[in-house]
Amino acid sequence: MDGPMRPRSASLVDFQFGVVATETIEDVLLHLAQQNEQAVQEASGRLGSFREPRIVEFVFLLSEQWCLEKSVSYQAVEILERFMVKQAENIYRQATIQPRDNKRESQNWRALKEQLVNKFTLRLVSCVQLASKLSFQNKIISNITVLNFLQALGYLHTKEELLESELDVLKSLNFQINLPTPLAYVEMLLEVLGYNGCLVPAMRLHATCLTLLDLVYLLHEPIYESLLRASIENSTPSQLQGEKFISVKEDFMLLAVGIIAASAFIQNHECWSQVVGHLQSITGIALASIAEFSYAILTHSVGANTPGRQQSIPPHLAARALKTVASSNT
Repeated sequence: MDGPMRPRSASLVDFQFGVVATETIEDVLLHLAQQNEQAVQEASGRLGSFREPRIVEFVFLLSEQWCLEKSVSYQAVEILERFMVKQAENIYRQATIQPRDNKRESQNWRALKEQLVNKFTLRLVSCVQLASKLSFQNKIISNITVLNFLQALGYLHTKEELLESELDVLKSLNFQINLPTPLAYVEMLLEVLGYNGCLVPAMRLHATCLTLLDLVYLLHEPIYESLLRASIENSTPSQLQGEKFISVKEDFMLLAVGIIAASAFIQNHECWSQVVGHLQSITGIALASIAEFSYAILTHSVGANTPGRQQSIPPHLAARALKTVASSNT
């Protein structure tokens, strides 16, 4: 490993709010809103997500081992997910244009599946390495570090294969890997909340937001499934409803306000209404939507308080949290 290990949270010491000019904040917030709207529109018709919790956990642990910032781990997950979607689309396209031959088709599917499985760990590591190269605050993970890590797992690769893997990811995504992450939206909204006189300090909210954002990445499908059921008021959504809901999963602005609202309740439940009011006025997102999302996050946060896991929300606040957020949704 390159250089001495440092705590993953060390970057939080230098993180500051309230030092950016208001004009810059307005410009960035507008840009993020436009970027988010475009992402939501483009999500329509996508195959779905490939966010397996074990894979996300692998990326998080690897990022921690390599002393990378949280933003890098989130971006690595986004790059990997979009790469896997592209791979699935390519496989489907090849299957549809080839002549109909059941035996040959079965063989082709097996060959493509084997290729994906055999190279998946290499591609995952390449996504983390690429994400590290996009951050100005992180050291770039060297090829030697990556090769040593893969060798420790039993995968023997050369530097040439490592470079080819990175190039494969880049080409698949048309070199568009500087993808937005929910963290950018969370931090920008916290900046605005600070200027608006939020009663809960931004730094305290920031730390809790990072924990809850990790939770959302790890429990992505259960959280969004509960949000879907709540939005349609039906415990068994249809396939069409699920497909239409894919765009909601790409709405990082909605995710950010849900994360901040849940964090505000954990930090100071008496100020929750004020924080949610500010978020509504800043983003234009309905109070009911903010309440539903924060409710979904809090319920799964309570569920995550199992032995061996770090608690995201104190147990003595659990019942009060669910009751307050639910009543705010009525």
